[in-house]
Amino acid sequence: QLVAYDVKRMKADEGNKQKILRHIKELAEKLYKNENPYPAVTMHKVQKPTEGCHLRLHQKPFPHLDEGTVQWIIDQATAKLQTAPPAVKAEKKCMVPSGPPIAAILERNGNALANSARRLEVVRNCISYVFENKMLEAKKLFPAVLRAMKGRAARHCLTQELHLHVQQNRAVLDHQQFDFVIRMMNCCLQDCTAMDEHGIAAALLPLVTAFCRKLSPGITQFAYSCVQEHV
Repeated sequence: QLVAYDVKRMKADEGNKQKILRHIKELAEKLYKNENPYPAVTMHKVQKPTEGCHLRLHQKPFPHLDEGTVQWIIDQATAKLQTAPPAVKAEKKCMVPSGPPIAAILERNGNALANSARRLEVVRNCISYVFENKMLEAKKLFPAVLRAMKGRAARHCLTQELHLHVQQNRAVLDHQQFDFVIRMMNCCLQDCTAMDEHGIAAALLPLVTAFCRKLSPGITQFAYSCVQEHV
């Protein structure tokens, strides 16, 4: 509904900061009301008796309750509840217009999508160079790869590409390859948020126990020993 009704109005006011801020405030209120449809119920706090109050001499006896009066109060409350409207509003079904065409949104986001595709291509190329031992080309792309790790799509791409190389039995690396892979993993985990914990970080777990290098005959170092400090 918000997309269908409000996008045109917002586009018409694009040049006016005040109107844009008002639209944002209205949008925020609608979203808040959608998440919190019922006002908070105030709770009556009953104070606890203080320590040693039962030892006081001037304590009044608890008054005798009249059974008839209590029953009358209960009956009144029950009658009110029966006539009260239902707490949950019945949803009204309605047709919502489709809003602006998708093409218009894609045009506006076209540059962002192209940039994102380029970043993913850089990540893929850099990883390919590392595993093909083209270290000079990998070094050239490396700063761009580390910058790309700010985006979730690039982090996801990294885990997918590394997973493909593990499947191809290319997990035992030389020292330079190992260093590149570790730096990419560290950068990826450093930029991870709590939302990535069960996605990106979880996808890296089997990879850090697969990638390794031979330090000397009989001694192997696995990738997890270099990335295990991340939360």
